[in-house]
Amino acid sequence: MKKLILIISIGVLCSYSALAQNEVDALRYSQLTFGGTARFASMAGSMGALGGDISTLSFNPAGIAVYRKSELTITPSIFSQNTSSTYNGTNSGDRKLNLGLDNLGFVGAIHLKEDKNGGWEFLNFGIGYNQSNNFNNRINIQGYSKNSSLLDNYVASANGHAPSDFDLFSTNLAYQAYLINPIGIADQYNHVIPNYGEKQLKSIDMSGYMGETDISMGANYKNKVFLGGTVGIVRLKYSESSAYTESSDTTQGFRSFTLNNDLTTTGRGFNFKFGVIVKATDWLNIGGAIHSPTEIRLTDKYSRSITSDVDTSGVALAGSMSSPSGSFNYTATTPWRAIGSLGFVIKKIAVINAEYEYVNYSYAQLHSAPNVFTDVNTTIRNKYTSTGNIRVGAEFRVDPFAFRIGCAYYGSPYQGGENSNANRMSYTLGAGYRHNKFFMDIAYIYSMYTEYNYLYDSSNLTSVKNNYTSSNFMITVGTKF
Repeated sequence: MKKLILIISIGVLCSYSALAQNEVDALRYSQLTFGGTARFASMAGSMGALGGDISTLSFNPAGIAVYRKSELTITPSIFSQNTSSTYNGTNSGDRKLNLGLDNLGFVGAIHLKEDKNGGWEFLNFGIGYNQSNNFNNRINIQGYSKNSSLLDNYVASANGHAPSDFDLFSTNLAYQAYLINPIGIADQYNHVIPNYGEKQLKSIDMSGYMGETDISMGANYKNKVFLGGTVGIVRLKYSESSAYTESSDTTQGFRSFTLNNDLTTTGRGFNFKFGVIVKATDWLNIGGAIHSPTEIRLTDKYSRSITSDVDTSGVALAGSMSSPSGSFNYTATTPWRAIGSLGFVIKKIAVINAEYEYVNYSYAQLHSAPNVFTDVNTTIRNKYTSTGNIRVGAEFRVDPFAFRIGCAYYGSPYQGGENSNANRMSYTLGAGYRHNKFFMDIAYIYSMYTEYNYLYDSSNLTSVKNNYTSSNFMITVGTKF
């Protein structure tokens, strides 16, 4: 193996160029789904003007003020994500199954004496956990290169620099694994693939969750106005392991190399929410809510390694090199959100809720001390845009049973390009049973969207088309008292 390069400065080990934090991370923690109870999910997360479900603590906190009895719920789920990828005419796919907890919570309802409280009838409090993102997925991409290799990036990064200056998390790995070599001109290099056409494969295994513990209070004024507020405590964990391989049976001097990346991100944050529901008539409710940005303190832990199989002047060489273990602390700020809802009550037969959520993803930001994200935040402002999310849900009652249906549309957060139509759709079904103090609900959510990305950064690289579909089956068991 080539002489190992020793780097004395700790700052080099933690240099920003070695990290993966970018606009993708900001979007990952800003795009939320409607986790929660099975009843809430089966109505596509559309209950902002109806309330009476513990999941509304994460959307419109005024929903807690609708309660007239205390309640305890738990919601386990089975989640399956399938991804079909197309790259340079080659199709491939993978899927991942995961068991999770979408909701756990308690609401306490306190009945006030109206004549002593100026019309205030209930003062309610609650604490609940609702899952807002499920990161579990597997992606498998493969195809043949047309005019690009990841090694082009390493050569571009190496040219003009001595080996002692190479980044320990990228260029130095390729250099130590015999994939880039000096060409006899000072600080100039080439790589071991003389002709393109090699097979390129990338497998990505993602896991983790993003959830919110809500501490809420709400009040009912004359059964006409319902007010609520929530302090949300966010917790997340995201893990990603990927293996990128290039291989060839025909290129002289090169057989294969594999780059392995491992990343684990953990974080905690908080936000505030305020909501109101007004009972305009016996059949019409109007709801509104405002969500503050969420400040999430994140820690990334990461490492990389490269293995190679090359042939230099008839001598087979097997190279292997690993980076140090890296760690980086930073903060992500998600955008404000505003939600408006209309709820229709059809006697005791049915309820229908429709709502619109506004969010501007270009307001997301990353920060660190010292701040190294100026360029990333500029990219966020230029790449992302504002969008509207629409959710509609309905419940039909035939006591003691209820049947539910819903649909949710999430607009693309991208300003333009291939992903300008990366809209997400979810279709939901569910049913429930209520008898005395016991209730049970089930829900099924089917979601789909298409998004384009790249195997690595290169102007010569064609994009990968990823079709995502997911199924989530949930069951809620609860009691009122």
